[in-house]
Amino acid sequence: MCGIAGLYYSGTPKPVDPARVRAMADAMTHRGPDGAGVWTAPGVGLGHRRLSIIDVAGSPQPMASADGALTISFNGEIYNYRELRRELAARGWAFRSDGDTEVLLAAWEAWGPAMLDRLVGMFVFALHDARANTLFLARDRLGVKPLHYAELADGALAFASELKGLLAHPLVRRVPDVRAVEDYLAFGYVPDDACIVAGVKKMPAGHYLLVERGKPVPAPRRWWDISFADRVPGNADALGAQLLAHMREGVRSRMVADVPLGAFLSGGVDSSAVVALMAEESPHAVKTCTIGFDASDYDERAHAAAVATRFATDHRERIVDANDFGLIDTLAHAFDEPFADASALATWQVCSLAREQVTVALSGDGADEALAGYRRYRFHAAEERVRGMLPAGLRAGLFGSLGRMYPKADWAPRPLRAKATLLELAADGGEAYARAVGVTTPELRGALFSDVARRALAGHRAEDRYVIAMRDAPARDGLDRAQYADMKIWLPGDILTKSDRTSMAVSLEVREPLLDHRLVEFAARLPGSMRLRHGQGKWLMKRALERYLPQDILYRPKMGFVTPVGAWFRGPLAAQAAALARSRTLSDTGWFDLDRIARLAEAHRVGREEHGRTLWQFVMLEKSLTRLFG
Repeated sequence: MCGIAGLYYSGTPKPVDPARVRAMADAMTHRGPDGAGVWTAPGVGLGHRRLSIIDVAGSPQPMASADGALTISFNGEIYNYRELRRELAARGWAFRSDGDTEVLLAAWEAWGPAMLDRLVGMFVFALHDARANTLFLARDRLGVKPLHYAELADGALAFASELKGLLAHPLVRRVPDVRAVEDYLAFGYVPDDACIVAGVKKMPAGHYLLVERGKPVPAPRRWWDISFADRVPGNADALGAQLLAHMREGVRSRMVADVPLGAFLSGGVDSSAVVALMAEESPHAVKTCTIGFDASDYDERAHAAAVATRFATDHRERIVDANDFGLIDTLAHAFDEPFADASALATWQVCSLAREQVTVALSGDGADEALAGYRRYRFHAAEERVRGMLPAGLRAGLFGSLGRMYPKADWAPRPLRAKATLLELAADGGEAYARAVGVTTPELRGALFSDVARRALAGHRAEDRYVIAMRDAPARDGLDRAQYADMKIWLPGDILTKSDRTSMAVSLEVREPLLDHRLVEFAARLPGSMRLRHGQGKWLMKRALERYLPQDILYRPKMGFVTPVGAWFRGPLAAQAAALARSRTLSDTGWFDLDRIARLAEAHRVGREEHGRTLWQFVMLEKSLTRLFG
């Protein structure tokens, strides 16, 4: 796992200063503390920071082909590189190293952009072809690894794994984008089609950019998509066996490493499944780790310990403080852009614990999106059934009126929050689901924004990307559409960003076997009843795992990493919430009604209303804006 950076002049091939490329790469030293390299030629420069995982003693980067025509800077892992290496060797390529980086050079030589279809892995890479005068930038299918880029005033295309790497270049203008703030307040993260720094773009998942000398920088081109349009035939036994085979292959392929390897173990279904399959594959005790909390409402250590005992893992656990908000500044630095998924605190802590003994850790991320594990899918599917029974006009009038009259009860469990449910039933499926995944409603954002911000937004609305994604999804029903949109928006923007930034901050490589694209493609073709049945998400996966895991692991309520931000802003962080209204940073933007923020913080403090997540968003936003723009 690594960090990459570089510059490319698609017009006049201007000289590239190696020191400038080095500064961009060195801003991400945490991504690659084991080595660094810079390569330049007329009109191009590639930088690299290396975290050595495979072929530790070899494969320095940037790496050139034997004839010097191809040069690559690569971040990620290609899990099927040995199979590809054998195929390419048979075609005449003489390999000089034992890693996966040189395989990418040979694959480009053999297949060009079509090489991407053959790769199994997580990756972002920049490949310069001197013969064709091109730069090829590519990102993996699901967006496990990140890439930011921007066109500069001197004609260069600048790119880097993280925003901080890009901002190390003096020509990257630091101007905040209010549209990204709208998106962030809606969802708690800045989606991949936006950036807090105006003019900076992120390579979309499953896309590539082929830049040719003498031509303008084109728009990224999609090379992969997930389809829910078809259904795979078979009964539960047959499909369960196929699903388990895909899971087993996803785990097996991600256990290849020349450094110590382990796994996160929360005691939930997904991480427990990964550990079970690792134990089946490994001749040695799997190294596992979990964090626990003093508060029993948040603590899963007993479940994790039961799984660790069952599979005889080399298990470590550590109790951390559920009220450890001292990591706020650490997270603000790691993420660059504002990021308000408070579970990032716990994710950083478990990454830190894992890094004490291993360099690679397998996680259970991705199963909820691929196999409909979130509760919101259950609610959305039920609401879609109601929508299907009533005409849109009747629904809008009936449920809309009831929803507007019903009192707001954010503090209550979801089934009792009838106001939100009624308003969602009044809307179409895409609009309703966009609200369901949101943090701050459009109405509250409208009240918190100033007239200046509303004019600058010019009609831009965060929820529209969900509406469009669900409308255009290659899908059969509402559940398909919700999962598709989450895979395109939520998964790369929140889940994978959280995993990448927290793990890379401590120089740990995290691999997601349940996001093997072959598994994801198979899961998308399962009948909806195999994913969600009788209110049980991941139904087929749990059924297939009954031979491995006990019932109380498979079927207990989902917990996840929970952070008590609501209590923080009524207790130790109450003063910090109140201080938001006096923030010089927020005031200088001119985008917010600070008096309204003050009233919101006070209403939360006294318990009259629940605004913990929104206040957390503003705390993280202020820190990000201060770091990025002063």
